Amino acid sequence: MSYWYYPGCSLKSNGGPYEESLLAVFRELDTPLWELDDWNCCGATSYMSIDEAQAFSLAARNLALAEQASRQSPEKGTPQLVAPCSACFLVLTKTQRYVKQHQDLARQVHTGLRAIGLDYQGAVQVRHPLDVFVNDIGIPRIRKAMKRSLDGLKVACYYGCQVVRPFATFDSAHNPTSMDRLVEALDAKPIPWPLKTRCCGGTLTGTIRDVGLRLSQILLKDAAQRGAEVVITVCPLCQFNLECYQQEIARTFRDTPRLPVLYLTQLMGKAFGIPDAALGMRRLFVSPEPAFARHQGGQPVHA
Repeated sequence: MSYWYYPGCSLKSNGGPYEESLLAVFRELDTPLWELDDWNCCGATSYMSIDEAQAFSLAARNLALAEQASRQSPEKGTPQLVAPCSACFLVLTKTQRYVKQHQDLARQVHTGLRAIGLDYQGAVQVRHPLDVFVNDIGIPRIRKAMKRSLDGLKVACYYGCQVVRPFATFDSAHNPTSMDRLVEALDAKPIPWPLKTRCCGGTLTGTIRDVGLRLSQILLKDAAQRGAEVVITVCPLCQFNLECYQQEIARTFRDTPRLPVLYLTQLMGKAFGIPDAALGMRRLFVSPEPAFARHQGGQPVHA
């Protein structure tokens, strides 16, 4: 099966390491991932409060492009659109559902798409990489791709707000486990963590800074107290908040730990033996190397 890749704005900017590691991991798993041609910003979650009809139309254009690309592809079947960014995944999923459920909105969206020569039939399936890894590629293939064991590395799996809420399409809204299962497949150890879906502050770091910093600090401190050596996430904004503000958080709040915050795909790539340069490791502010070193950097996997 082939997948159309919708990077969204973040993976082409501050989320660069996510894109680098995601593409490297999909290549290692021999799973084609084709970037959607001429994609546009999904509008993120803020545009909905400005002009709802235009926001849905903006997002629906990407869904229509995925259907168009699939019709022109020699591979047949339901178009699979992979959206790694949590906000993009949420917005595209919400758009698909609302256009299907609300006739007035659907008329506005279809009218706008026809004006630019596009047609959206509702056939595309919006997917998150977690969903693809666990339910399509599967844990056995992921274990087979391992070249180095992560040997008990203690990992805090941070899902954030938007991957499973409000649309729990592939995992539990209250206690998601897909990322934990992938971590276990790499011989690492996911810590029990009740805060795994608690908000990191989102865009509050740029609007009400003290509140945003405090929400991120709560997560970092709790993860460290539970024994985590690294935090992993699948959201560019979550990764940015939890890692890039650590110095400012430490100046503002006492007893704030310094923890590496990686993307899940960087951790997977490490276990797959992919070179650090191809995983965007050099872009991290807090190096995970001391944590990997405590576990011998990942011992070779023996048949």
